[in-house]
Amino acid sequence: MEDKSWMTSGAGHPRRWPILAVLVVSLLVVVLDNTVLNIALPTIQKDLDASQSELVWAVDSYILVFASLLFTWGILGDKYGRKKVLIIGRAPFGPASAACAFAASPAMLIAFRSIMGVGGAAVLPTTLAIITVIFPPHERGRAIGMWAGAVGAAVALGPVLGGILLEHPEWSSWLTGNDWGSVFLINVPIVAVGLFFIVRIVPETRNPHPRKLDIMGLVISATGLVLFVYGIIEASSTRDWLAPSVVIPGTIGLIIIAVFLWLESRSDHASFDVSLFKNRGYSVALTAVSLAFFSMSGITFTLPFYLQVLRGYSVLQAGLMFLPFAVGQLLAAPRSAAMVKRFGYKAVMTVGLGMVALSTLALARVPIDAPLWALILVFFVFGMGMGNVIAPGSTVLQNVLPLARAGAGSAVQNTVRQVAGALGVAIIGTILANQYAANLNSVIDKAPADLLAQAAAKGIDPSESIIAANGLLTAAEAQGAPAAVIEPLRTGAFEAFLSAAHLTSLISMIGIVIAGLVVFFLLPKITPPERGEAAVGAPATDPADALVKEEVSRYAQEVAEELDGPEGSAKA
Repeated sequence: MEDKSWMTSGAGHPRRWPILAVLVVSLLVVVLDNTVLNIALPTIQKDLDASQSELVWAVDSYILVFASLLFTWGILGDKYGRKKVLIIGRAPFGPASAACAFAASPAMLIAFRSIMGVGGAAVLPTTLAIITVIFPPHERGRAIGMWAGAVGAAVALGPVLGGILLEHPEWSSWLTGNDWGSVFLINVPIVAVGLFFIVRIVPETRNPHPRKLDIMGLVISATGLVLFVYGIIEASSTRDWLAPSVVIPGTIGLIIIAVFLWLESRSDHASFDVSLFKNRGYSVALTAVSLAFFSMSGITFTLPFYLQVLRGYSVLQAGLMFLPFAVGQLLAAPRSAAMVKRFGYKAVMTVGLGMVALSTLALARVPIDAPLWALILVFFVFGMGMGNVIAPGSTVLQNVLPLARAGAGSAVQNTVRQVAGALGVAIIGTILANQYAANLNSVIDKAPADLLAQAAAKGIDPSESIIAANGLLTAAEAQGAPAAVIEPLRTGAFEAFLSAAHLTSLISMIGIVIAGLVVFFLLPKITPPERGEAAVGAPATDPADALVKEEVSRYAQEVAEELDGPEGSAKA
């Protein structure tokens, strides 16, 4: 029988640091998958002849399912066991990843990405919930900092890994029949290794007094989130926020979510504690982290096109450009706990948001031929800033929760973050596409009639994406079109895209500035916990300690009953 005395000793689980390493590996594959895909988007677009809207859906179909089920999986983990949910969630992820590698059409890719979202949704809140339970309060900030650093680093390392894999497509092309399948196949061994160690060393934890399962609440919340996120994604596909396919599902989704929150506030077995939002620290931290994710998601969606098309970098070179971002995250996030103890949550998060704002402002001014060192510096500062926002923000969010509700609390913050990420891709993607198309009109007017006729015959719309425009011009150049005609058009198309990208960076910066102002003026003073203490600002009478003690007592009683039984008596 597993010794559970660690739950009441205040020292944390004796193997908590190796367990953290396993949980981080489990998390990496979920987060890596998104950004690995981002760097592969130009290659996939060419190979599958995908439209810009189909590319957005390839990214957001995963997010749609992922964000919609985060809360459900978190509740199920609290009730039935977080380790069980972590194992069950990984089951569809590996096979669906393998299926994505063999997708022969954008529709197939979108469908299998959705299935991946089912499994991925179980991993993110569960890992954070387990970390919250197995670490004592005085170490929790550092542990969550490492968790958050891994999240941020994975966002940045995804393009690096994707670049390495896509630079040498022969590694998998013989099997998949395409040059990009490896970005999905890489998930399979990572899932397998992670699953092995989860079974071996991760302890089971749950709410010892689980509430009655609020099935209706879970169904209503998932339905509302699906419709709302669908409307967001559809907006990026149609480029029209007032289209019926956007307004109708988005509005209905918001109404359903509002009804869900109203019902939960009056339920005696609510899945979601609405009163959490009355805690100013919780609300402010959630706002800051969400706006940071909004900014990061939009920028990481745009940058691969700037690096690969406008700068002419290979997929590997473009991927390596995200390495400074990862380094910044890895340096800042784990150390943020020490910085918080010295300067406080408000100071660390405000400075972090300021660094992100400066980075997005720099990206709003970056020319096509910006010096390499300048890009590296901007990406590094961006990563440092994010590390000083996400890690302390996540710590605040988890420390105000009772341990027994760690899964539900983690699911809430991750759901809001993922919705913010989807909004980032959708809003930034929509603005980018619309502004690029508007900017390109003057370029198209100067294009030779035969070139436009050629594009129309092939069903190519240069205003659809910079990939389409550049591909058309490259093909015309290969067919003998004079450089004197092609190069001015290519320069005009690049400038049209860059101007649109500058606008999206400014919008991201505005979001970050708002987050910084909210943190600076509204975040209350929260004292980080010392050894043997809970965080000031956490519920003083919340039965976290009592609940875990009762879990241990119940466990001891079950052992005693087993020993008193026939088999136990015989053994005695």
